Amino acid sequence: MTGAAAPVGATEPAVAAQVAEPAAALIAPAATLLAPVALALALDLAAAEPPHRVHPVALFGTLVGRFDREWARPRLVGVAVAAGLPLAAAALCGGVVWLAAAHGPRPGGVPVAAVAAAAGVCFSVASLRMLLDVTGEVVAETETDPDAARESVRALVGRDPADLSPAALRSAAVESAAENLADGFVAPLVWFAAGATGAVAVAAVGGSPGAGTTGVTATVAGSAATVESALAAGVAAAAWVKAVNTLDSMLGYRSKPVGWASARLDDAAMFLPARVAACCLAVAARSPGSLRRARSLAREPASPNSGWPMATAAAALGVRLEKPGAYVLDGGPEAPSPAAARDAVRLVGVAGGVTVAAAAAWVLALAGVVAWS
Repeated sequence: MTGAAAPVGATEPAVAAQVAEPAAALIAPAATLLAPVALALALDLAAAEPPHRVHPVALFGTLVGRFDREWARPRLVGVAVAAGLPLAAAALCGGVVWLAAAHGPRPGGVPVAAVAAAAGVCFSVASLRMLLDVTGEVVAETETDPDAARESVRALVGRDPADLSPAALRSAAVESAAENLADGFVAPLVWFAAGATGAVAVAAVGGSPGAGTTGVTATVAGSAATVESALAAGVAAAAWVKAVNTLDSMLGYRSKPVGWASARLDDAAMFLPARVAACCLAVAARSPGSLRRARSLAREPASPNSGWPMATAAAALGVRLEKPGAYVLDGGPEAPSPAAARDAVRLVGVAGGVTVAAAAAWVLALAGVVAWS
């Protein structure tokens, strides 16, 4: 709440306080919701990944591995796994943030322990630098040491690279970079924003605390519970989609009936992020036409989602991307040259920056809604 208008004869300090009130009310919510994303991005640029032995996603993958075996009723087990494990990951991550907000210090109204916990989760579930580094390494090795490139590309793709030519290796690397932009970076940010938005919407329907009071202190107190719930919900949603994607990457194959439910859930969870990633790639390339061309090309892969970022990248770069026996994305007449593949690495990096800017703008607007509602 912004408070009543200053009465006639009010002192200058009182008027100044009321003029500054909207800005003051925005600071804490904006810092609470934006700082975790900024810190996670800084950590990603500085360190790329947490150490594998303590990486939360690697630990989750170890748990998933216990279900990767034969079952008497694989579909039923698969449904339980797809429903239960991502929700457990979301509850754990969101709960840690909520507890940190409830019991941690609040300098300036910002729950710093909760922000730190949220940044740690976001850093763990959203990765861009490692993707760019590995893709760039594969591209460079296709010119100097194709055998080394065949080994390095295993970190990006599941296909057998033994018989792939240097051009085919570059195609595989570019395809994976575009697809993993959506899976590993855009999706956690999109779901973070969606989770936070949902929490604010629920709070708006239920009424915000502090109603009937005025002033900066009352405004900040009234919005604190809402913004902290939004932070916890955003983190929970980001962890949930990463868990879903991890399940799909480990179990979601036709040869594994236990992964059927995980694959279908991933298709649903990735519907929006894949298309957001395609839009970000088109913006990064300054090529809206590439998005229009991608509409038809995106139907080539069997996946309902992965074709969108891959096709947009192919069209923006003017290259032909092909997985032998599976699909051909005719964005151009030839497979990526070394120069085109390097351009692809830069394109994915810029698209990641576009995603961050869009997510930050959305979250800042959300903070404004919280502050002034």
